[in-house]
Amino acid sequence: MRRLQSSGLDPVNAALARHGLDTTDDMFSLVDRCERVLVLTSPSFDLPFPDLPANVRYVGPQLEDPAVVAGGADWRPEGEGPFVLVGMSSVYQGRTELLNRAANALGRLPVRGLVTTGGGVDPAEVEAPPNVRVVRWAPHSEVLEEATVVVTHCGHGTAVKALAAGVPMVCVPQGRDQKDVALRVRRVGAGVIISRRGGREALADAVSRVLSKPGYRAAAERFALTLQAERQHYPSGADEVEALLRAPA
Repeated sequence: MRRLQSSGLDPVNAALARHGLDTTDDMFSLVDRCERVLVLTSPSFDLPFPDLPANVRYVGPQLEDPAVVAGGADWRPEGEGPFVLVGMSSVYQGRTELLNRAANALGRLPVRGLVTTGGGVDPAEVEAPPNVRVVRWAPHSEVLEEATVVVTHCGHGTAVKALAAGVPMVCVPQGRDQKDVALRVRRVGAGVIISRRGGREALADAVSRVLSKPGYRAAAERFALTLQAERQHYPSGADEVEALLRAPA
């Protein structure tokens, strides 16, 4: 991680110098120099940190849909049965094969499926069975109001939006922070984790397991109430920024 961060030091130091600020040889040191570091997640979802720095504030996850999905598509699959959303990353992560595997797995179950491919995969690349619809974008805030299960790579945004809607997950982490996020989902009891190398049978079995055990849904709904309570009691990111602007120089 430090090697990756160091690759951006030159432009950051150039910007610091233009504003008359001290340059740095460690990107992480900039965090210590900030008056506020806003963490866009739930403190209850995050792992506990007994010695949180004084400048760090949790301001909750950002649950709004991106502008690109405004208006949405006609995304509802036809038929009856539980509604399963397959939502992977909106950027390219080489997941075309996984999307096809997930669509095929849902084709083996008595469910309605929706696969959203995002900007990185053409929906035409996903071979969908009759009970599965494939679209590039859909407003997940609306989809999650109807979904019964979400199959996800477990990026933070998708995972927390599902939890906020009280929807349990089948987590198929690919890389980056996704394994850590998946472990947090499992820690609150709101889903299961399977290997990204698992076949369609493993995916179908995991979806069936979450559908058949009400405890997963109950745990997700409990955590949705936790997120609601936090939004009422924690300052938002805008609140923190406004407080800094009002503070005496």
